[in-house]
Formats: sequence, C-alpha cells, structure tokens
Amino acid sequence: MSDSQAGSGQEPPKIEFPCEDYPIKVMGDSGSEFHQFVVQVMERHAPGLDTAKITVKDSRNGRFQSITFMITATGEDQLQALHQELIASPMTKMVL
Repeated sequence: MSDSQAGSGQEPPKIEFPCEDYPIKVMGDSGSEFHQFVVQVMERHAPGLDTAKITVKDSRNGRFQSITFMITATGEDQLQALHQELIASPMTKMVL
C-alpha cells in the first residue's frame, strides 16, 4: 500500500463555498407528489434553482424515481438543512 492509501493523515479535499453545480440526488417513490415535494424543498434551500438542470430517472419497474439537481451550494448549513428536510418525508428513500 502506498502512503496515500495507508491513512497518511491526509484529509479529503474540502469543498469551497459557494460551489456551483453541486449535485444532489434524491431517490423516492415514483410520482408527481414526490417530484413536486422535492422541487419545492430544493427551491426553498437553493434560491435560483435552474430547473433545466434537473434530471429524472425512473427505476426499471417504475416504482421509484431518482431526481438529480445541480445547485449552488452556499455552505454546510444549507446542505445539512436540505438533507434533513428531504429525508424527513416518508416518500424519500435516500439523499446523496
């Protein structure tokens, strides 16, 4: 193992804020209600959200949906609040 793999004490790179085009992926139950909820939360926490940069993918059987947003991340507080509000919904299965 090289030093970089053997826990040489290096920290992962830090995100510099504001960070443009920061990806957030939200997975949950497929349907318009989930989509609307996620977009409303994103708009509340990331003003100026560019809806043209939203990508939606359905699962193979259509039961779940993943929605990817590219936001301008302004700080750890914003990302934490966003994650907490999204994951609080029973429709949301995962936030990455």
